[in-house]
Amino acid sequence: MVVESSAYALHPEATSYLAGLRARGCSPNTERVYAGRLALYLNYCQMQRLSWSAPGFLGLCGLQQWLVEAPLPARAGRLVPEGVRCRSRGTANAVMTVVAAFLRFGALHGWVSSQTTDLLAQPKLLRFVPPGFDVGERGERRQIQAAAFRFKTVQAGYEDLSSAQIRHLIALVPRARDRFLIALLACTGLRIGEALGLHREDLHLLASSRIAGCGIDGPHLHVRRRTDNPNRALAKSRFPRSVPVTAELVALYTDYQYERDRLPRAAAEPMVFVNLFRTARGRPMSYPNTKEMFDRLADRVGHACRPHMLRHAAATRWLLDGVDRDVVQRLLGHVSPLSMQAYRTVGDAELRAAVEHVASLRERP
Repeated sequence: MVVESSAYALHPEATSYLAGLRARGCSPNTERVYAGRLALYLNYCQMQRLSWSAPGFLGLCGLQQWLVEAPLPARAGRLVPEGVRCRSRGTANAVMTVVAAFLRFGALHGWVSSQTTDLLAQPKLLRFVPPGFDVGERGERRQIQAAAFRFKTVQAGYEDLSSAQIRHLIALVPRARDRFLIALLACTGLRIGEALGLHREDLHLLASSRIAGCGIDGPHLHVRRRTDNPNRALAKSRFPRSVPVTAELVALYTDYQYERDRLPRAAAEPMVFVNLFRTARGRPMSYPNTKEMFDRLADRVGHACRPHMLRHAAATRWLLDGVDRDVVQRLLGHVSPLSMQAYRTVGDAELRAAVEHVASLRERP
């Protein structure tokens, strides 16, 4: 929810927008992030004495510039990289996207005029179209409505971890739970929300699970979207899927079982990942707990280490090993094949191998 600081009263329109996200089944994390971005917009309007429902062209331009120029406020628990003092252009674009969606939502309910929403988009002719984009028989769909308030940014690319780095991470952590979590993400490519949302009944780690009513052979796990998890973990995909696991992962889970069963409250918890070493011991592990664990690990190894990097590492490894793209798409839980574009990046080793291959051909008599 969004609360007005002066009277500590709910901002009705912003809260209604967030309720609409909840009604559409969006993740609680999405709702939380959007609430913060709406609060930024409303604070800016209050500082500039603007009406949030009619900020005007200059007001929206000023907001866009303010987002990248205003220093980040100090906040407890915020980890700001050294040398970073302001928001990036990518962050500003994300905020402006939420502001535009909020204003369009307001227009549907009569709170915002069409003159304001007309400012949010402008025609754009696509000279280069993304993979899979249908321009029509005569190219009539090349002109689209693009966001008007958006910085041009450089695509930074996706980070992942090498197999050696992942093995080092697993060997470095002292706790069986953390070793199992890292190995699980690297082996299966699960999203962190899918992993934290696992129930013990989702793990079918025997050679046959027919006794549990499951006809899938071999060790595997089931990813299911549940909206009532006590830690608010939510699987992004609405379609359930099963993912095979290795014997090595089963062994790591056995070690973790022994570790958690020493705590009676944890032994009775149906969720797979639970707190064992900090406050609320025995309760399901949450997103903040997990982020703190990976931040500590990144400090120890001296490089970035985030759960989604392990997902990218799994996808990249499968594709490099020649696994069919349709199989990788199914393993990752993507509905659209276009979502696979992000994972296959050409590495430095492949570039060097290609150049050396051509050079060797030229040297032949």
